[in-house]
Parts: sequence; C-alpha cells; structure tokens
Amino acid sequence: QVQLVESGGGLVQAGGSLRLSCTGSGSRFRVITMSWYRQAPGKQRELVASITSSGTTNYADSATGRFTISRDIPKNTVYLQMNSLKPEDTAVYYCNARVYESGWRRDAWGQGTQVTVSL
Repeated sequence: QVQLVESGGGLVQAGGSLRLSCTGSGSRFRVITMSWYRQAPGKQRELVASITSSGTTNYADSATGRFTISRDIPKNTVYLQMNSLKPEDTAVYYCNARVYESGWRRDAWGQGTQVTVSL
C-alpha cells in the first residue's frame, strides 16, 4: 500500500545539523498524522515529533527547541530538521504515517535511516 522512504541520515559532529526527509508513495491515501520515531541500541523506540493533519506539532522533551517537523503535502513529504545535535541523538530514525487508505486506517513505516552524532 503506502510506502515510506527516509533519507538524510548520516554522521555528524556534535552541534551540527541534519534534515531528514520521508516521502510517501503508493495508492491514494489521506494522512492523519506524520511522525518521527527513533530507536537507539538497547532502548525502546520513542516518539520524537509528530504533526497532525491540522498542522499541530508535538515534540519529545529532548527534541523541543532543537528539532522541527514540517511537511509538504503536495510532495507527500515530511521533514525533520535537527539542529544542535548531541551524541544522545544517535539512533535509527523511522518515519511513521497514520493514514486513511481505501476507507481503512493504516500505519506505514519507513525502513529507517541511521543518525550518528560524534562528540
């Protein structure tokens, strides 16, 4: 059905910036929410940021003030701008889309993109 592809991860030094992108494709769908999650080795997957269809954003405490989530609806793309990166931000970042697809509510996940922040 809906396929999500993330890009933009990589290796950066502490204090640097990255912009993650997630592009959806596939059948017709209507987005309810778009979110970014991350998972570090040995830790639970956690919500980093989300944006609703109305544009309301939500951030984890660790991301507030440093990360910004946004989306370009015509391009079916959501972004996560990450500034002032810290080593503790190191994780695999996953894009999530909660959508209505052919009348059904579905969750789609991207393959993940690695973000590594060195000291």
